[in-house]
Amino acid sequence: MIHRSSTLALLTAGLVALTACSGAPSDTDTTASSTGDGHGRVEGASEVAEPRLGLTTVGPDGVVQHLDLLDGSVADIAEVPRPRALTTDGRYLFSEGDAGITIVDSGRWTWDHVDHFHYYRAEPRTVGAIAGTGPVAVATTNSSTTGGTGLFFAGSGDAVLLDTEALSHGELVDRFRLSVEPHDGLVVPVGSFALVSDPQSGGGSLSAYTADGDPVTDRTIECAAPAGTITTRVGAVVGCRDGAVLATAEDGSLSLEKIAYPADATAPPATAFAAREGRPTVAALAGDQGIWLLDTRERSWTLLPAPAPLVSVTAVDDEDGHLLALGADGRVLVLDAATGAVRAETVPLLDATLRSPEALAGVELIADQQRAYVNAPLERKLYEIDFADGARIARTFETAADASFLAETGR
Repeated sequence: MIHRSSTLALLTAGLVALTACSGAPSDTDTTASSTGDGHGRVEGASEVAEPRLGLTTVGPDGVVQHLDLLDGSVADIAEVPRPRALTTDGRYLFSEGDAGITIVDSGRWTWDHVDHFHYYRAEPRTVGAIAGTGPVAVATTNSSTTGGTGLFFAGSGDAVLLDTEALSHGELVDRFRLSVEPHDGLVVPVGSFALVSDPQSGGGSLSAYTADGDPVTDRTIECAAPAGTITTRVGAVVGCRDGAVLATAEDGSLSLEKIAYPADATAPPATAFAAREGRPTVAALAGDQGIWLLDTRERSWTLLPAPAPLVSVTAVDDEDGHLLALGADGRVLVLDAATGAVRAETVPLLDATLRSPEALAGVELIADQQRAYVNAPLERKLYEIDFADGARIARTFETAADASFLAETGR
């Protein structure tokens, strides 16, 4: 049973951010006032001519550092409680601690207008914290200035939809908070709606709500053991035991459809998806039996063989069909997305980290249009890999402390 509450338990929305790394805007900055809020701008931000991509890390002591990939500068931008998990949408960092989630605004983001993009930078800041009993599942969209951000606290059953536009102004505002039976659940934003998992309905389901927390009649779909969510160019994906739910919103209407696994599939289901942001095809491990690719445009699954034991995979989904994987021996593998064959590979990069389950839990393999990034916490290194050039290590960055968790920001 789901109960609705009008209050959001906040630890504090006034946490003080540390000094921003970027200082004054660079000479590539331009005035953003002409674009208006409809193009991703917020007051105090500057529009820049190219994306200000960076690697933002959270160390074991909670210090948040930002590495600017354009000029190589590094600075502390915030401090959060000791982290145990990190999620990002490319702008905000959602750092999970023992008492809940702390949200940091990296101050860098891209606004996608489909046929072109706008790029912004602002002062980094700590937005605030939300109390709850974890683990916490965070679900984001491809917009850091509109829509909602979903939080589900498995220990307490609190299902929260945050107002992402308010986040962009440095404010914590809940669109709704529902009380659900504690379980490993999800709140998944989809346009002006959100899906909330319900373990009591038919062995598991997803029910739709408006952004104000009102249930949407006849918008419930079966989804046993929901796990893993990602937003693609097509819509929001939620993994289920028998496939995935694809949710799309258009003209104020919500559509839910099941993309079932192939009838003869025996591989374990996908429980975590990864891909280059905004692309239609996403990747997931099929346990230790292979790699699932889900094409949300074609509504189809492909099971590829794993060339070696793998830790994680992510889909680049480019014209050349690159698929990236982190091997259990620390190699980054560049695979063919059509066959699973190895095209190129690095040498082992994470020898010490792989021997520590705690350190390995924070390792991320991230893909953007041109490069891949992976953190090696115990080696105190961040690697930039040119996956299209024989898995060449393009740059190696030393970190002063363990880069326990990694996010690419500015995208």
